[in-house]
Amino acid sequence: MQLIKKIFVFPRIIYFFIPIVIIICLFINFLSNAVEVSSIKFIGEATLPKGLIFQKTEVGGLSGITYDPKNNLYYAISDDRGQKAAARFYTMKIDLGKGSLQKGGVIPVGITTLLNENGQKFRPGETDTEGIALNNKASVFISSEGDATKLINPFIKEFSLSSEREIKTLPIPNKFLPDKSSKKGIRNNLAFESLTITPDKKHLFTATENALIQDGVAAKPNIGSPCRILEYNLLNNQPEKEFLYQTEPVAPFLNLIGKFASGLPDLLALDNQGHFLSLERSFTGLGFAISLFQVSLEGADDIHQIDSLLAVNSKNIKPVKKKLLLDLSTLDVLLDNIEGLTLGAKLPDGQQSLILVSDNNFNSLQRTQILAFKIKIETPLIRLLRGLLPN
Repeated sequence: MQLIKKIFVFPRIIYFFIPIVIIICLFINFLSNAVEVSSIKFIGEATLPKGLIFQKTEVGGLSGITYDPKNNLYYAISDDRGQKAAARFYTMKIDLGKGSLQKGGVIPVGITTLLNENGQKFRPGETDTEGIALNNKASVFISSEGDATKLINPFIKEFSLSSEREIKTLPIPNKFLPDKSSKKGIRNNLAFESLTITPDKKHLFTATENALIQDGVAAKPNIGSPCRILEYNLLNNQPEKEFLYQTEPVAPFLNLIGKFASGLPDLLALDNQGHFLSLERSFTGLGFAISLFQVSLEGADDIHQIDSLLAVNSKNIKPVKKKLLLDLSTLDVLLDNIEGLTLGAKLPDGQQSLILVSDNNFNSLQRTQILAFKIKIETPLIRLLRGLLPN
């Protein structure tokens, strides 16, 4: 009889600990706050008129975009190298009030001319501003690709929204800087296109659009390129880590003109744990190929101490994880040169919007195109509960 009692005591102990284990697991998942996009839906397109003049400046070259939720405004950086006007970004309103983006739903409402630390405009050719990310101090960080052919270094600078003036410059690791030998550093026009800041505003990320010269080849038909993601700690404004990001090989399609370009033009931080959306854009000879990926730094090797990937066995390096989220060729939309993305305003149904913008290169054959999506972003806790609970 005593033996039987002992047999039944053991399961009771298990029943006591099972709820505790479940609660601990749920709590750990909740704290991790790692997110994933579980669905994405296209909700509209708008284009700005060709040759649009706003405040005596031609609107174009929109290479990056960021959202200001406090004022419900969007800031879009122009990559004009000072030929049309001084380095600048545009403030825009994007109307998603009906749950979709309608034609005419995007209007520019302001221009901010960037000033250097001396309060002067940047000289023509001095900048190639490509990425923009809003900080929580009424300021934006802006990245410039520089000009490798003229040995003009890329930069990442912070600018005040009120004074338009440069506040600080982040240091760029030497391996990214071009030199006279053309054996190291960024490739011209393939540098810091992307820029994003984590939701807690503690870390900033940028990436090279293609490989550094000492890391491998630039993208070619059917050949991807090994890019570097660069992470900054905004608490001390120092670069901390680097990660390998391999772009997808892209096949040219009816390439009658012999031109091909492919790379990583933007990143978007989804959480504080190294989860992103990435945008890959290719010109394949007949139109553009655009893809959105979900990216995770989990398990990826930190390569900041490796100056050249060609000097090591790069096959032993674990790159970031990628998963295709959306091939935009599946949309019933004629795509242009999409280069920027940002999380936008909440939609009327409470869901999150995602905004993409194109760089028209101030080319009369191209358009400034804005695409809008509805996306569902979920934490592991939400995904677990959705799997356990009935609809």
